[in-house]
Amino acid sequence: MKYLHLIWAALFRRKTRTILTLVSIIAAFLLFGMLDGVRTSFADVGKSAAGAERLQTGSKLSFIQLLPLSLQTKIASVPGVKDVAYANWFGGAYQDAHNQIFTFAVSPNYIDMYPEIIVAPAERKTFDDTRTGVLVGDVLAKKYHWKVGDKIPLMSNIFPNRDGSKTWTFDIAGIMHAKDPSHGEFLQGGILMHWKYFDESSPYNQGQVGWYVSRVADPAEADRVVRAIDALSANSDHETRTQTEQAAMASWIKQMANVGLIVFSIMGAVFFTLLFLTGNTMAQAVRERTTELAVLKTIGFSSTTVLMIVLAESVLLVLLGGVIGLGLAAVLGPIVSAGSGGVINMPPVHAGSWLLGVGLMVAIGLLVGALPALRAMRLNIVDALAGR
Repeated sequence: MKYLHLIWAALFRRKTRTILTLVSIIAAFLLFGMLDGVRTSFADVGKSAAGAERLQTGSKLSFIQLLPLSLQTKIASVPGVKDVAYANWFGGAYQDAHNQIFTFAVSPNYIDMYPEIIVAPAERKTFDDTRTGVLVGDVLAKKYHWKVGDKIPLMSNIFPNRDGSKTWTFDIAGIMHAKDPSHGEFLQGGILMHWKYFDESSPYNQGQVGWYVSRVADPAEADRVVRAIDALSANSDHETRTQTEQAAMASWIKQMANVGLIVFSIMGAVFFTLLFLTGNTMAQAVRERTTELAVLKTIGFSSTTVLMIVLAESVLLVLLGGVIGLGLAAVLGPIVSAGSGGVINMPPVHAGSWLLGVGLMVAIGLLVGALPALRAMRLNIVDALAGR
């Protein structure tokens, strides 16, 4: 610690270069903190359903595997289940195949499972009474300037009509609004159609559903309800996996992509680049101070002390940027989660991430400072003072 003032002065000898390097390190560890939060949330989600008000039941094999409609009655009979609804993925697109819209074919009571979504009573009645009626999220309606009473064509790249056409025409019966703007975005930007109309019009469904949504009477009993629901289909040809909605979404994403591999690949590329950037900064700093380091040796500093000073400077540089970056990630993570309405569940940076992050900071600091420090340690006083 007695050389801290010397290390600090050397670190900010070239303020502009040091600040720019710090910004790069901050950005790298901000990204590390956010991505590690994503990785952790995918790893931890679904371990327990305790406290969940809604549960989602899908196939244990794959999210594209369908379940029999008869399972609804069995799930509804499970003690602790208040109500059960079901849905199918439709895969709608508007005007262009790239304009994908979250479109679900749902049971009549599906919207009742989401009290955070509001539909005007008159519009809800119109939806219930209209075979081709749909409920449209207000965000989506605003985007395409839709209003109640409009007819809209949707393309499905999965399910054709019985006439073989992949274009379906619907009547907008109502607009869905969220009670809290920070929740319910997945329905505000989506469309709900009648499951019965979908089932009768598509030759490929034949009385099957994609998943069930259950409301739990007592959230504290959710784990028991999960086990009871899955026991209904144990050892059958349609075994189920019941989990929270967040866990179900994470499971879908995991089946489409290896989240852990993606995170580690991105961070590997970032830190590999950071090694070169910080290493170049330290190499330049030591080259510029060759004469000063020779003077330190002349007045009695040992070669080992000079080595440790340069290493400490490198580690301090990375620690400063890394701690600020992880601190920003700890602040921004919950903000991103709240802004996504729960679609992205990014917990605050936990102790494990801090320990891993600090370990990386020290390791990177030692690695990028090793060569410049060795050069400083081996510095010949006469040659350095002579400018050779």
